[in-house]
Amino acid sequence: MSVWFVTGASRGLGAEITREALDRGHGVIATARDVSAVLAAYPEKPDGLLAVSADVTEPGQLTAAVDAGLARFGRIDIVVNNAGYGLVGAVEEVSDKAARDLFDVNVFGVLNTLRATLPTLRAQRSGHVLNIGSVGGFATAPAVGLYGASKFAVEGISEALHGELAPLGVRVTIVEPGGFRTDFLNSSSIQVEPASIGDYVAGAGPVREALAENDGRQPGDPVKGAKAIVDVTEAAQPPLRLQLGADAVERVEAKLDLVRRELDEWRHVALSTGI
Repeated sequence: MSVWFVTGASRGLGAEITREALDRGHGVIATARDVSAVLAAYPEKPDGLLAVSADVTEPGQLTAAVDAGLARFGRIDIVVNNAGYGLVGAVEEVSDKAARDLFDVNVFGVLNTLRATLPTLRAQRSGHVLNIGSVGGFATAPAVGLYGASKFAVEGISEALHGELAPLGVRVTIVEPGGFRTDFLNSSSIQVEPASIGDYVAGAGPVREALAENDGRQPGDPVKGAKAIVDVTEAAQPPLRLQLGADAVERVEAKLDLVRRELDEWRHVALSTGI
């Protein structure tokens, strides 16, 4: 049995990951801002579940959740940084407060969770950190630039963390889901800034419309996604990045092709700046 620590475990992909881990006989410290929401998500009250209130923007609550988990299970093996939300709006349209609030959860919430859990993993010289990013953290788009920026930050943190923790026996994987049929595109998980600048209708408008129209119609199956995520923790050599969904694969391949074309086209300029 492994012991999982999952943030944002009351709904969406976090709930499905928690459910899949429990179904496989693992213990799960399932956290959310409201513990009653976690308990409501698992009315069968499985034996391996420890539901704890923890807001990822409150380091003290995360420390208390870790302490409660260690008291119950004695260890933590898998840390899933899943808590987060989306933000829609052209870059110039997004208010300073909206941008800072987003980064407080999507980026600093990850850092807070890592600071609370990594001492245990380091002491054990084992474990696996799963940072739930997004394909938008590898290849973003108009109207979701600030959300993409928060997930780009998670990518950078994870890349560095991968190198820092590998000598200690702790693995790191960034999960890059495409569109999944969770509640991510409804008002409980995404904030929409007003379309206040007419000049951005052409650039950001189509993405705004597509996001509004696709709630519940995303191609990804969250149950299958959760299974793939739990599976990767059982791999002998897990990847640094795990894309989920054909749409995620397509966007990653398109960006890699673009980067390669531009690198080749402008290579002479890049090389001309050296000694």
